[in-house]
Amino acid sequence: MKNKKIFRIIIALASIIVLLGALAVYLVFNSLDPITSESETVVFEVPDSAASKDVFIKLGDEGIIKNGNIAYYYCRFFHKTSFYAGSYEIDKNWPVLEIVDYLSDQSNAIQNTVSITFVEGEWLKHYAAKLAEVTDVSEEELLAYWNDNDVVRSLMNDYPFLTEEIFSDDARYLLEGYLFPDTYEFYRETDVETITRTFLDRTLSFYNEHLADFEKASLSVHEIFTLASIVQYESSSFEDMQNVAGVFYNRLRDNMPLGSSVTVCYAIDLEESDSWKECEYNADYDSPYNTYLYAGLPPTPIVNPGANALIATLQPADNDYYYFMADVCGDGTVYYAKTYSEHQANVDRYLTCY
Repeated sequence: MKNKKIFRIIIALASIIVLLGALAVYLVFNSLDPITSESETVVFEVPDSAASKDVFIKLGDEGIIKNGNIAYYYCRFFHKTSFYAGSYEIDKNWPVLEIVDYLSDQSNAIQNTVSITFVEGEWLKHYAAKLAEVTDVSEEELLAYWNDNDVVRSLMNDYPFLTEEIFSDDARYLLEGYLFPDTYEFYRETDVETITRTFLDRTLSFYNEHLADFEKASLSVHEIFTLASIVQYESSSFEDMQNVAGVFYNRLRDNMPLGSSVTVCYAIDLEESDSWKECEYNADYDSPYNTYLYAGLPPTPIVNPGANALIATLQPADNDYYYFMADVCGDGTVYYAKTYSEHQANVDRYLTCY
């Protein structure tokens, strides 16, 4: 009788132990399940030199996993962990082991810097839009800074290519044309002055490299940047840039209007999605930037020219052409002419898509 009673106690205790074990296993594996079935992305920061347990506790405290302690002890014995400092984007519907593996791969950390390529011929407003997408500086803040008289004057001591000619009453943005196209790396958390000086430092490097050409040019520095911006917009190959620049120098010398449709694009503030034909159809648009209506150069550059356009403007082809046109209906070949009748013959022959 006594033996039966002891046996029953043993069975009861064993059952309790099994139940407790099963409950413990359930609690452990339940704790490893996602905290929610809904997708919710959050940014989690792994601090520098943080102990592994501290990271698990932090995950639990921030509501990313169910139980930091349980997850820590499970992974300590059954799953390798090697966390790296940084910011990570984590989805709360990931299971614990997926989160642990994600935080153990340093390449998953959010990069603090971003690389952006600004191509030749882009407008200042497009620069601002690109930067606003990937940094904490707004498009409005950038454009306001780039058009602030006091700001630009404060930069002139460090950047000699910024001259008084920039301050035209007709300028849309004072620094239009002076932010050198290139690939840059910026911190995501930055400020307008740092961004601006990064661009201008690159422009200064080009300016210093070609200082002898700038000093012997018949045009002022501002005029060089302005003409180069038109050359940039009108042509693509370096040879054509030099020939186009030669045409414009000939026209300026003989007091002829430049007659460049790309200046009309800037005058009407053409959007990237608009048809280029809008420039051709609005040759009578009244604006000081319209070089059909107003002689000489426009008040400011119309795009940000690259190295080739600037060099071509500093070293133009010595030709006797006064007209040119690009075969925009075909392969883009540029045809040059000495007289208007020759030019019109080229137009009639190649511009067949109007």
